[in-house]
Amino acid sequence: MTLPNKYSEGNQGIQHKFIYAVSWLSTLSGWLAAVMIVAAVVITCQMIFVRSILNLSTIWQTEAVVYLMISATLMGLPYVQLLRGHVNVDLIPILLPAFLRKYLYFLTLVLSVSIVLVMVFYAFEHWHLAYERNWRSDTVWGIKLWIPYLALPVGFFLLLLQLVADFSAVLVGKDTPFGLEDK
Repeated sequence: MTLPNKYSEGNQGIQHKFIYAVSWLSTLSGWLAAVMIVAAVVITCQMIFVRSILNLSTIWQTEAVVYLMISATLMGLPYVQLLRGHVNVDLIPILLPAFLRKYLYFLTLVLSVSIVLVMVFYAFEHWHLAYERNWRSDTVWGIKLWIPYLALPVGFFLLLLQLVADFSAVLVGKDTPFGLEDK
């Protein structure tokens, strides 16, 4: 597992170690998301074989694929944030002078952290309800729903950590706002 060069480990203080650790967790989460997608593709191929060639019905495959794809999306959030792989409209930051760009960056990160913090809270609450009440899916498979729902709080919490690490990286000068160099 390799991390982007800007996050390579160094002996420059606890903030740098935090940034590196979160980057490592985000990368691990991205790999886990990739494995989930591959597993969903393999299960889909198996399901097609069972239905088309063997002419049998499937019991658990469709549900497993849905849960894997949703979990992969949630677990991939921090990795996408680490790589800045999301859709990015940077016209306004490009037009702003460097000092205003930094304020805009911190404002957007504070708003993002606030929203994701709310998502973490409600995702954990939803997962906990499913666990505490032993919810099961309404299908023949009847999976305990706390298992696929675990991706909700974990994915959003890792995204929250990555956003805080991004904030810290700009604060300590290890990264630039919006990844843009100063004019």
